[in-house]
Amino acid sequence: MEASFHPEAEKELAAALEYFDQCQDGLGLEFASEVHRSVDHILAFPKAWAPLSKSTRRCLVNRFPYAVIYSSVGGRPLILAVMHLNRKPQYWRHRQPVKRLSGKQ
Repeated sequence: MEASFHPEAEKELAAALEYFDQCQDGLGLEFASEVHRSVDHILAFPKAWAPLSKSTRRCLVNRFPYAVIYSSVGGRPLILAVMHLNRKPQYWRHRQPVKRLSGKQ
């Protein structure tokens, strides 16, 4: 099974990768690895992570102040946000998990 990314979550991931690469060479790749590890954990244990609402959950990313916000509709996770933990905690709530998106980031 694969997870899908909301288009805005893809943009957030790309922006964070770019930021971390600017901070230190290779750090963006390390961040991507940790995000993908979090997504793998979500795929393996979709109900294990902290609920934020009736349909969304949050999985923290190791080593970085980020979380993967997701919804599991139809048994397949949709990543709604790759969220920095110290910025606007509710900004992603308008993102609807209705439309299924393809591909794994």
